[in-house]
Amino acid sequence: MGAVCGGAGGRSARYRLLVAAYVIVNLDVHDAALYEQYRTQAPAFVAKHGGRYLVRGGASEVVEGEWQPRRLVVLEFPDSYSARSFFADPEYVVVAALRHRSTTSQVVIVEGVAPSP
Repeated sequence: MGAVCGGAGGRSARYRLLVAAYVIVNLDVHDAALYEQYRTQAPAFVAKHGGRYLVRGGASEVVEGEWQPRRLVVLEFPDSYSARSFFADPEYVVVAALRHRSTTSQVVIVEGVAPSP
């Protein structure tokens, strides 16, 4: 986490704190072999954009509500810009097509909370 100077030319005294951003993915895999191709290629792009895996399909338990997730993946990025850059990376877009063809997925980006002063 760090501060980023705002304003034109960096002359502004306004700063905002960068907070981590999390990508939460729920996957329903319907072509395991094709998904495995995606799964082996995606980590390089996650790392390229400063991300890391926090959850990668481990056991889950619903303790409240009706949601029945299939395979959950949680990624952490330094900030939401990095997370969006990951999805927009032209090379990753080609790899993401493997996920699109092999799964039904829901993906969200959510910002974390800033640390207390």
